[in-house]
Amino acid sequence: MTYRSTRREALALGLGAAALAGLPAFALEEKGYALGDVVIGDPDAPVTIIEYASLTCPHCASFHVNAWPQIKAEYVDTGKAKFIVREVYFDQFGLWSAMIARCAGTEGYPMLIGMFLERQRGWYLDHVGAFNETKNAAPIIEEMMKIGRLAGLSNDRMNACLGDQELLERMVGDFQTNSAADEIRSTPTFLINGEVVSGSVPAGQMAEVIERKLAGG
Repeated sequence: MTYRSTRREALALGLGAAALAGLPAFALEEKGYALGDVVIGDPDAPVTIIEYASLTCPHCASFHVNAWPQIKAEYVDTGKAKFIVREVYFDQFGLWSAMIARCAGTEGYPMLIGMFLERQRGWYLDHVGAFNETKNAAPIIEEMMKIGRLAGLSNDRMNACLGDQELLERMVGDFQTNSAADEIRSTPTFLINGEVVSGSVPAGQMAEVIERKLAGG
C-alpha cells in the first residue's frame, strides 16, 4: 500500500480517540506504554530488520502470516537478527490498533502487533468496503478491543490509552520523523541493515538478503 500523509493529517486521525478518555497526569514514560522502537530478539544481533507496516495493510498481514514465522525461527530466535516494527498510519483504525498494541507495554506489544496482523480480516477487512471505507466505526473498535482483551488489557486501560493525546502525538511524531528519514512510500517496506526490500516478500527472498548481510555483504 502507498500513502501520502502530513503531520496535520495524521494527527487528525486521532481526534475521535482523543475524546474517549484520559490517563492521570503522569509523564508519558511512566504510563507503561511501549514507546519508540521495540526490539524483538537479541539487541546485539548482527542484522537489524526494520519493517514499516500498517496494521490495516493486507500485504503486511500476508507477510506476517506467510513469511514471518520462518524468519523468526531461523534468524530472530537464533540471535542472528533482531526485528523492529515501525507503524505507518494510513487511517484512524491503523492508528488506534497501534495505540492499543503500545498500551500493552514492551512485553505485550510484539504479541498484539502479531495478533492485529494475523486477525486483520476479522477485525478490519470484513467491516470495510472495497475502498476501505466504513460509515460505522463501532464494530471495528469493538473487534480491536476484543483482541486487546485476549492479550490481557482491560477496557478501562484501552479507553485511557486511546484517549491519551500525548501518546497519540508521540506516535505520530515518530511515524513522521522515521518515515521521512527513510523515504518510505509503501508498506510493507523492510530495511535489512539499511538495504531496502519492498513488498510482501517470501521468506526465502528475505533469507537471501539476511544471509548476505551475515556474510558481510
